[in-house]
Amino acid sequence: MTASRHYITTTIPYVNARPHLGFALELVQADTLARHRRGRGDEVRLLSGTDDNSLKNVLAAEAEGVGVREFVDRNADAFAALRDPLALSFDDFIRTSSDPRHRAGVERLWRRCAAAGDLYRKEYEGLYCVGCEQFYTPDELVDGRCVEHGTEPQRVAEENWFFRLSRHADRIRDLITSGALRIEPAARRNEVLALIDSGLHDFSVSRSHTRARGWGIPVPDDPQQVVYVWWDALGNYVTGLGYGTDDPAYERWWAAGDRRVHLVGKGVVRFHAVYWPAMLLSAGLPLPTDILVHDYLTVAGRKISKSGNGTTVDPVALTTAYGTDAVRWWLLRDVPRVGDADFTVERLSARADADFAGGLGNLVHRIVTMVHRYRGGTVPALGADRFAVTPLLDVCRAAPGRIDIALADFDFRRAVDAAWDIVEEANRCIDTTRPWELARAERQGNTGASERLDAVLAALVGACRVLGDELRPFVPAAAERIARRVTPVDGTLPAPEPLFVRLQERT
Repeated sequence: MTASRHYITTTIPYVNARPHLGFALELVQADTLARHRRGRGDEVRLLSGTDDNSLKNVLAAEAEGVGVREFVDRNADAFAALRDPLALSFDDFIRTSSDPRHRAGVERLWRRCAAAGDLYRKEYEGLYCVGCEQFYTPDELVDGRCVEHGTEPQRVAEENWFFRLSRHADRIRDLITSGALRIEPAARRNEVLALIDSGLHDFSVSRSHTRARGWGIPVPDDPQQVVYVWWDALGNYVTGLGYGTDDPAYERWWAAGDRRVHLVGKGVVRFHAVYWPAMLLSAGLPLPTDILVHDYLTVAGRKISKSGNGTTVDPVALTTAYGTDAVRWWLLRDVPRVGDADFTVERLSARADADFAGGLGNLVHRIVTMVHRYRGGTVPALGADRFAVTPLLDVCRAAPGRIDIALADFDFRRAVDAAWDIVEEANRCIDTTRPWELARAERQGNTGASERLDAVLAALVGACRVLGDELRPFVPAAAERIARRVTPVDGTLPAPEPLFVRLQERT
């Protein structure tokens, strides 16, 4: 099969506070997709970054009494530093306030849309949510408050630049319904189509220099205006490839790439599935191929946030206390494809103890112990007597394809389940074949028992090797430990020892 080229991106979060577990979910999902495609032989580029040019960042810096640059740099560094604690493999990390690629690309994108006749200036008055960095109409509010933040928007009146979003509505709808612009899950696709059918209104794409406190990218040829943060931020998907600086990476990964994949939270779907495609259509650039939408993590039923109401969960502190594998595993195994997931430390540790120490760890330890006990640590050949292990061989053969299909559907739970079926079938194989009884019969001179024991041990070790391979995108370190346990050194497997420590014992 010919390798394909995948460009995978996360959203870029505001840096008004340090990162929380909700964004870690998106990072881990994107990393898993990237690692999986690399493992299948595809070319992959994974981009993350930070959204520095937000009024939220300015206001947070003022509230803390520090300079905006100092504040933004400090918090942006905290997002970039998630790489090691979460075992991320991103190839690039863009910061919109300081990366020289970004401003050049934003300016080029602006001028392309202006040349297409899609930018115009007008006076406007509306209800503005600082948290969302977005204007709302009264009917989009609930009891006069933003649905996302529960706050009353400010009434803002000024003259800004606007983008002719309405001009592109029909084209965007056609692209979505044809599948050329794929939005998953289906509920989010239907949500976007309903938004388009309700009528798209042109939106403001600049703010006054005064209201932006002078922070941000000036509008080309109009320095009294600053490019609206969402226009600025969305551009990172191409500016991170050097669009605007004639970097060949843009042509390789965006213009000529096979898949252009955005991972986004449900709260920013309209920006990525409507505003961003319209901007690209206006500029004459290719659109993303896939927009994959996840729901929220909550604490006690409330959305996790960076700074409010006791819902902040620090992913670095979690990995320090419980380990990277445990955090990644909970995010991928327990968070559903559709619907919010409520986080507790107890759920994380219970899942890790059940699946790692009690599941994977116990299985691998049992198998390696039997190979040492019955074959002196040497893994036997599978041989011809495979009837007893056929179900396990079948599950192992099917797992890679099932994982491919599940991840193509943006369903991490189903992908993990496909791998976990190997664990369950391997345990079933042990219970059914009872290797200890085969070993007893072998000692009594039963040749058939000896051949069957070889087949059982070979199939069980093979199952562990498949697990080591297929779990690498999800929990790289744990997968590597599994692989080492079932890889011979000088012809024999390493001596059996515990693979995982229970978190209750660790903490």
